[in-house]
Amino acid sequence: MADLNQKARDQWGSKVGFILAAIGSAIGLGNIWRFSYMAYANGGGAFLIPYFFALLTAGIPLLILEFGFGHKMRGSAPLSFARFDKKWEWLGWFSSIISFAIVVYYVVIVAWGVSYFAYSFNLGWGENPETFFYNSYLGITDISEGFVFGGFSLNVLIPIIIVWVLNYVIVMSGVKSGIEKASKIFMPILAIICVIIVIRGITLEGSIEGIKHYLTPNFAALKDYKVWMAAYGQIFFTLSLGMAIMITYSSYLPKKTDIVNSAFITSFANCGFSFLLGLGVFGILGYMAGQLGVPIDEVAKSGIGLAFIVFPKAISLMPMAEFVGIVFFLCLILAGLSSSISLVEAFTSSLIDKFEMPRRKAVTIVSGLGLLISMIFATGSGLYILDIVDNFLNNFGLVAVGMLEAIVLGYMMKAQVIKDHVNSISDFRVGKWWDVSIKFITPLILLYMFVQKIRDEIIAPYGAPDYSRGLVAVLGYAVIIAIIVLSFVFSNVKWRDEATYVSQGNAREVK
Repeated sequence: MADLNQKARDQWGSKVGFILAAIGSAIGLGNIWRFSYMAYANGGGAFLIPYFFALLTAGIPLLILEFGFGHKMRGSAPLSFARFDKKWEWLGWFSSIISFAIVVYYVVIVAWGVSYFAYSFNLGWGENPETFFYNSYLGITDISEGFVFGGFSLNVLIPIIIVWVLNYVIVMSGVKSGIEKASKIFMPILAIICVIIVIRGITLEGSIEGIKHYLTPNFAALKDYKVWMAAYGQIFFTLSLGMAIMITYSSYLPKKTDIVNSAFITSFANCGFSFLLGLGVFGILGYMAGQLGVPIDEVAKSGIGLAFIVFPKAISLMPMAEFVGIVFFLCLILAGLSSSISLVEAFTSSLIDKFEMPRRKAVTIVSGLGLLISMIFATGSGLYILDIVDNFLNNFGLVAVGMLEAIVLGYMMKAQVIKDHVNSISDFRVGKWWDVSIKFITPLILLYMFVQKIRDEIIAPYGAPDYSRGLVAVLGYAVIIAIIVLSFVFSNVKWRDEATYVSQGNAREVK
C-alpha cells in the first residue's frame, strides 16, 4: 500500500494546541445566542436530558469518526476521501466548499461584533438599539421591493476588512505558528470573559427569575419529538461537524495521539461553555425584564436579535454598562474569530493538498475571494442574503454532509476500520455503542431532519411572505446546487501529483 504520509505535512506543536483549536472551532456565535434560548424554549432544565443523550449518541461518535478519519488518512477532507476512494472525493469538496460559503457571511457577524465593541465605550447604539441596528448601522432596505443594494455601509465594510485581515494573518502563519498560537491566546481569554459575564449576570437584581426560566425543568416537553430533534440539531451544529474542519485539524496530529479522549474533551468543553454562558445570558435577561416590568418571554430571543438588539438594550440599563458591553462583545469577537479561522483553514488546506499551492498563495486566494463576496453583506440587502443563505447551508447542506459521512464511512469504508484505528492509539476504547451510533442513530436522525426540512420548505417556504419564492430559489436552492456542482468539478480536476493520494486499488487495502 502507498504511504499515506508521503508529503511532509504541518503538525500541531502539542496535543493541547490541537484541543484548544478544536474547542475554538466548536465554540462559536451559536454558543452565545442559540443554546440558552434553545433550552428555554424546549423544556428548560429538562432539555439537558435529550441534549446529553444526543451528545453521547451522535455528537461524540461523529466527532470521533471525523477525528479518526482525518488522522488515519492524513489529509484535508477532499484528500482523505480521495485516499479512501476517488469516487467519494466530491464529498470532501462538498464539506470544504460549504465551509468557505459559511465563512464569507460568518465574518460579517464577527465584524458587527467589532463595531459594537467600539460602540460599547460610549453606548453608541443609543436609546433604541433596534432602530440603530437596522437603520443607522446596517442601512437595511425594504425587501418588499426586492433586493435594493444601495451603497456600502462603511461602518460594516471596514470591520469586515479587519476581520478578514486577522484571519489571513493567522491562517497564513501556519498550523503551529498561527492557528495554534492564536488558540492558546483566545481560549484562555474567552474562558475568563465567560466567567465574568456569568458572575455579572447572576448577581444582577432580578437575575434569578431569568435563570429560573432557563433551568426550571418541564418534563412534559420530553414527550414532544421536536424537542429531541432540537437537541440533536443543536449538538450537530455546535461541534463544527460536516464542515471539513475536524477532519483537517486531526490530519495535523502526530501518528500516536489519543483521538477518543480528544473528542470527549472537545465536546464537553464546548457544551460546558454553552451551559455556563446561558446562566449569564438569562441572568441579564431576567434583570432586563424586571427593569422594564415585562415578562421574560418578551425579552428572550435567539440569534442576532439577542446579540445586537436585546443585549445592547439590557447593557444600557446596567450599572457599569460600558464595561459589560466591552466584555460581552469581546466574547462574541473571540468566539467568532476562533471559528472563522477554522473555516478558512478547512478550505485552504483542501487547495494546498489538491494543487500543491504554497500556503501563502492558497490563503491569499481564499481570503481575497472571501472578502470580495463578503462585501455584498455591507449593502442594504446584506442581512436578507445572509439570512436565506445561512438557513439553507445549515439545514440542508451540513445535514446532508453529516448523513453521507456516516453512511459512506460507516458502511462503505466500514466503521470497524476507524474504530480499530482510534482504539489502537487511545487510552479509552470505543465499543458497540459507537458502531450503533454511526451506523444507525446518526444517519437516521439526520435523514429525518433533512426530510422534515424539505417538507417544511414545501409547506411554508422560508421567510414567506417577506421573501419571494424567486429570492429563496436563487439564494437557497441555487447556492446548494452550485456547491454540489463545484464539488464534482474540483474532484474531477487531476491532482497535481497523483502520488499524494492512494489509488483505488490501494484504498481497498485500507478498507
